[in-house]
Amino acid sequence: MKKLKFPTAQTILLIIAAMVALLTWIVPSGKYDTLSYSASENIFNLNGLDKQTQVEATQTSLNDLNIKIPLEKFTSGDIWKPINIPNTYKKLGANPQGVLEFIKAPIKGIIEASDIIFLVLFIGGLIGIMNLTGAFDAGISWMAKVLKGREFILIILVTFLISLGGTTFGLAEETIAFYPILIPVFLAAKYDAMVALASIYLGSSIGTMYSTVNPFSVIIASDAAGINWTTGMNGRIIMFIVGTLISILYIIRYAQRVKKDPSKSIIFSQKEEIEQLFGNTTNSTIKLTSRLRLIIFVFSMCFVIMVYGVSQLRWWFIEMTSVFLVGAVLIGFIAKIKESVFVDTFVKGASDLLGVAIIIGIARGITVLMNDGLISDTMLYYASNVTNGMNKGLFINAMLYIYAGLSFFIPSSSGMAVLTMPILSPLADGVGIGREAVVNAYQYGMGLFAFINPTGLILASLAIVKVGFDKWLKFVMPLVLILLVFTMMALTLSVYL
Repeated sequence: MKKLKFPTAQTILLIIAAMVALLTWIVPSGKYDTLSYSASENIFNLNGLDKQTQVEATQTSLNDLNIKIPLEKFTSGDIWKPINIPNTYKKLGANPQGVLEFIKAPIKGIIEASDIIFLVLFIGGLIGIMNLTGAFDAGISWMAKVLKGREFILIILVTFLISLGGTTFGLAEETIAFYPILIPVFLAAKYDAMVALASIYLGSSIGTMYSTVNPFSVIIASDAAGINWTTGMNGRIIMFIVGTLISILYIIRYAQRVKKDPSKSIIFSQKEEIEQLFGNTTNSTIKLTSRLRLIIFVFSMCFVIMVYGVSQLRWWFIEMTSVFLVGAVLIGFIAKIKESVFVDTFVKGASDLLGVAIIIGIARGITVLMNDGLISDTMLYYASNVTNGMNKGLFINAMLYIYAGLSFFIPSSSGMAVLTMPILSPLADGVGIGREAVVNAYQYGMGLFAFINPTGLILASLAIVKVGFDKWLKFVMPLVLILLVFTMMALTLSVYL
């Protein structure tokens, strides 16, 4: 009997989409009223099921709606998305998603995710141009010589720096650009592609999970909970340091085992395929000339500028994509690539990541099905009722699991914050703990599930590396369990201290 193969990322997402469509036939439809701030008119817009009203943008208006958020959080632009209004959930007539909606969902998802999709495609084009110049091979050959015998430093540097980006400004989608660049480096260091994947993805995940000053999670969540974002900061810093250390040690342990005996690699059967795909650079003899050094510098500056723009200038996908386009053109000029060759190479490089782009679109399509089926708010409503009568320790750990579960339906950290915090954070008052505990549970729950969440970034990341979801689960689940136990203990202690 032929051995069954684990389905591809695209198939997994389509199966999940079908299950979600089925849920819209089972789970009751419902929706909360929402409130948004109009800066141009200085008023609040209340969006109900059948009507829209406007109220004065005052603290009194917020208090009347049982929204315990300072007015300045809206007027300053800290909260720019519509938030759910507590105690306004209403059941609606069922809006089940049928076969036609299921078929259209991936298309809608691709359209909605066009910003990140174009970023991915343009990164692919830039990588294609870089490969044509030979700068990658020369740079990797040089790095392999420098790190010879100390390759573990690479794991520490990559994981820590990316986790630092995650905890400060939510470095996540941007890491997709790093895989084609860093995988050859790790291969040259005699590691497997799983080590590269883990260093990048786990670095990003652990950083965003234990965010300290990330405006897209901890700050917006704290604002939506009606507390200062610095409340609970010391605890989050400790969690970040310990969590990152645990992850680095976990990766190094696996990496050293693979380096000693390549057959111990979880993806050993794919060794030749992956080395052929990303280039076996260990025997590269390309000299690192001044021109190639300049090309590598321009390439590196693309990422420095991107990081600065996102963290300091509030850039989003259009600006980030523009940086990579300009970088590709500059590198083309430096390398003296003919215009026709440049275009062909850029298009070919973009096409190499087309599969990844489609995965991102299909994942977004699942969210479309849930929103159109009106079940997301219902899940939130049920979750808010689960914690009735719980003590402090049980309550905060229940919140951890609630947020982990909700992140399947709402994978966006900022979206989760504005939709759930006005509803769930006041529950902390009833059990006698600070609302910052709920903010922490939100971050840790979403972060833990992000390690394996198929509606998040993991399947897109795996598609780049050509690693199956089953093999990733085999690698990462022990770490998830370790971090789960550590996080539950830390949360429990925090509410009693």
